Amino acid sequence: MRHIHAGPDRVRNLHTLGPHGTNLEAASHEWLRRRGVEGTVHLHSSIESALEAVPADGQHALTACAVYPALHTLVFGNLHRLQMVDSFIMPTHNMVLASAGTPVPATVASHPAPRGLVPDTAEVHEVLSNSQAAIDCAAGKVEGCITTIVAAERHGLRVLRDFGPVPMVFTVHQVLSMDAEAGEPLAAGAVAL
Repeated sequence: MRHIHAGPDRVRNLHTLGPHGTNLEAASHEWLRRRGVEGTVHLHSSIESALEAVPADGQHALTACAVYPALHTLVFGNLHRLQMVDSFIMPTHNMVLASAGTPVPATVASHPAPRGLVPDTAEVHEVLSNSQAAIDCAAGKVEGCITTIVAAERHGLRVLRDFGPVPMVFTVHQVLSMDAEAGEPLAAGAVAL
């Protein structure tokens, strides 16, 4: 039996959901900071596109969130090449309902995960990230958004309700290459014994 030693020690690049201002971006920077690593965070339009951009070189990984609605599909649909190597808890940025000026927005952009924060009276427009919700709101595509305080401030939005930070589990996943001799997944840079 071959023993595979893989893990997060060589990771210097994290790929995750953008644009700037997402909780996943903040979590990626926090993970690198906690490990004392000078690294780079690469932002993508979706978690799925981030996964496709992660090379199997042991130096890149994907940062995801435990409440990401499709995390189970992402993990179980990629068991042949994806391995969770770490998880950690940190608070999100304050989650807010914001608008460009409308006091009671009739249309609200939201990522599916925090959709439960949207007022019952509003029509939901789903977007790929909390930051994209703020961008769409600032552009006038919707009257309000569920977003982070960081994204709301970046886009000049008015906070209508502050839900505060949410303690959250974030996960780190390495893309694996195959050990041709054993036919087993092997993280690039890992040692097969």
